Amino acid sequence: MNANSDVQPPAVSVIMPVLNEERHLRGAVQAILAQEYAGEMEVVIALGPSTDRTDEIAAQLVREDPRVHTVPNPSGRTPAALNAAIKASNHPVVVRVDGHGMLSPNYIATAVRLLEETGAQNVGGIMHAEGENAWEHAVAAAMTSRIGVGNAAFHTGGQAGPAETVYLGVFRREALEQQGGYNEEFIRAQDWELNFRIREAGGLIWFSPELKVSYRPRPSVRALAKQYKDYGRWRHVVARYHAGSINLRYLAPPTAVCAIAAGIVVGAALTPWGFVIPGGYLAAIVAGSVPAGKGLPLKARAQIPLALATMHMSWGWGFLTSPRSLARKVIASRRPAVRADADAGSR
Repeated sequence: MNANSDVQPPAVSVIMPVLNEERHLRGAVQAILAQEYAGEMEVVIALGPSTDRTDEIAAQLVREDPRVHTVPNPSGRTPAALNAAIKASNHPVVVRVDGHGMLSPNYIATAVRLLEETGAQNVGGIMHAEGENAWEHAVAAAMTSRIGVGNAAFHTGGQAGPAETVYLGVFRREALEQQGGYNEEFIRAQDWELNFRIREAGGLIWFSPELKVSYRPRPSVRALAKQYKDYGRWRHVVARYHAGSINLRYLAPPTAVCAIAAGIVVGAALTPWGFVIPGGYLAAIVAGSVPAGKGLPLKARAQIPLALATMHMSWGWGFLTSPRSLARKVIASRRPAVRADADAGSR
């Protein structure tokens, strides 16, 4: 890689796992193809067993632009899709994008520059949640507030610098091949787990607020609850799998779940003072929703406390109920999924 304007930028492979993404797939791919980037580019879409028009839309995109290709992902699982797309791609820089993520116009050019400037193995930026209705606006506000997600820079922003993990990521291919790609047993938290392995091997993960990807939140309370329960469940698996990978931020939601449950039991069985804990939590999220909802319509602002409680309680419950059998399964399957081939440079 070379920042000199006279040198052709490195070719880039954009990998995209998709499942039931008819609502956003075309817009996400168009945002990639419209990138302000002078280097060669390809888009590899890994198609899960969708039940909507995702496959039809993907086929149309392939016909419309020779840079777009598809590969099958029969399992429908995200890490398997990512590994399949990595194997089917050709270029030295690998950009991960989701089927409901919209890249900012100079995302790839900026990421390639940052890889060169920092020497990082993976760079990423802000998960810029944006809604299309009142509920999604409320979730987006919750996801970008400190009361919702703590101090995670890729949610709330911050100074550029080394990070534990980043949203999606733009990788050097050799880093992915060195680590054997994504661990396919991690149905969730596969990004965090891969970035942990890269850091353990001495690689640098770099966060920069210059990079922004627009993200579409889950469209219902039920979908958001499932998403965050899975996040908590699999984050606990990472903690079991990689000793020392947990910190206090990740323990806050399960602690809150336990404290609120204990308060309700004590309040119902012994003394009304027990309700101080759940009441205090409710007051805190209502107060925290005021700055989070600044500038939003009243209907969206009114739903922010529900979004916050859904995120906190679902994540905490998932963390607490994560079965140990998941960790044993992951450890037993620890082997590379993606390897560097002898002719990797010419794929």
